[in-house]
Amino acid sequence: MRVFLSLKNIIVVLFTLILFVVFLPDMAYAKLQVTNNNDGTNFTRSLESLRDLDYETWQLVAYPNYAHENDFILRIVGYPGTLRIDHPTSLQVHSGLKNWNLNDITLLNPKLVNDPREAAAEFELTSLLSDLTNNRPLRLILPGVFSELPVPPYLVGEWRSLVEDSQIDEQN
Repeated sequence: MRVFLSLKNIIVVLFTLILFVVFLPDMAYAKLQVTNNNDGTNFTRSLESLRDLDYETWQLVAYPNYAHENDFILRIVGYPGTLRIDHPTSLQVHSGLKNWNLNDITLLNPKLVNDPREAAAEFELTSLLSDLTNNRPLRLILPGVFSELPVPPYLVGEWRSLVEDSQIDEQN
């Protein structure tokens, strides 16, 4: 009887594990994307879609600013027309007791300035990345656009790895 119960328990556990593997959606893990530019150089970026507390979806793209070495840009992209803000507007970032204001550099990008869709804004990410020593969760606030956009630790880790990758590229 005991053998039957333990065998039954093993079958139930295995069946449950199979159900989890097959029917649960994949865990969301960001992944650096490397693409080739027209000039043959590689372009590395972090791309992830997140929802704010109002369930609006935003795409966050972090990438090196190749015009200024060792600088990084965070582009926030929304549904066309969702980023109608007066530039410059700083992006507020909070994590625990620490706070940052990222400079709005949208007007420095002619493609975004001339884009009538008003779907993207860019911010200087370098100051934040240089201050972070671990992959802590962040909360982004863009006044007039969204009140809070949570950024999970895995994405912060990916942004930090952009810095590490660029330092490796400089050494080679």
